[in-house]
Amino acid sequence: MSRTESPPRPLDERLPTLRGRLDGAAELLVCLDFDGTLAPIVEDPDAAAPTERNREALAALAATPAVTTAVVSGRALRDVRARVDGPSIYAGNHGLELAREGSIAVHPVARKRAIRIERICSILETALASVPNCRVENKRLTGTVHYRSVPDAAEPIVRRITNTVVERFGGDDLELSPGKRILEIGPDIPWGKGNAVELIAADEPSETVPVYIGDDVTDESAFRAVEPDGIGIRVGDDDEPSSASCRVDSPTEVADFLAWLGSTGADLVDRTGSPAAPPVEAQ
Repeated sequence: MSRTESPPRPLDERLPTLRGRLDGAAELLVCLDFDGTLAPIVEDPDAAAPTERNREALAALAATPAVTTAVVSGRALRDVRARVDGPSIYAGNHGLELAREGSIAVHPVARKRAIRIERICSILETALASVPNCRVENKRLTGTVHYRSVPDAAEPIVRRITNTVVERFGGDDLELSPGKRILEIGPDIPWGKGNAVELIAADEPSETVPVYIGDDVTDESAFRAVEPDGIGIRVGDDDEPSSASCRVDSPTEVADFLAWLGSTGADLVDRTGSPAAPPVEAQ
């Protein structure tokens, strides 16, 4: 059962509850968004990079026994893997691509509709070419219209043109969804970051505590996937309702929490410990 949406409480107010959950855990699964979570939001998406403290804290956490780490991003899988090292699992394109255990799985419906995404992005590049600082990104399985640096007066034009093009050429196969100063174009299927997190969590021991940290509308399905038994943490200083139970203000505070997980949190999990596996007899 998902947590009822309400404004998430500051993380430091929830630490006693977090300690209690980790103290009864066999293992810990930590899933993170990239932009706005590990990396600050920047005007040029190509310039996004995790903060040094987040990079170090994530690497240390990934090397900690009884902890599995994953990055779950709206970026294409190849893109996000090139921007951050350490996690054993990566999900790209809002979970439509999943890399784990040396293999990559792609949602079959998204794969079939990639040609239509490419066509839509090409049309939008032409239709929006006159809008200053508007950028169309083809991520193969999804597309993104970036308007963070677009003049305020032109934003309604970007939204109107994008809606019109997707409705006309996408039909029932594609859908348009909003993000933070972006519009996301993807296959109209019941799949998102939450589904990817559920798949990842299904491979973990039953007493694993899942954690998800993200900052955008597309992260809400992932919060619902981990709450209320796990821990959902929204990044941002607003009081909007969310399926996450906790919040931090910025990627700086994400790094603080990751460092806490790598020390105090991991110690709580290790103290419980899962039963040791029986020895395997030599053949």
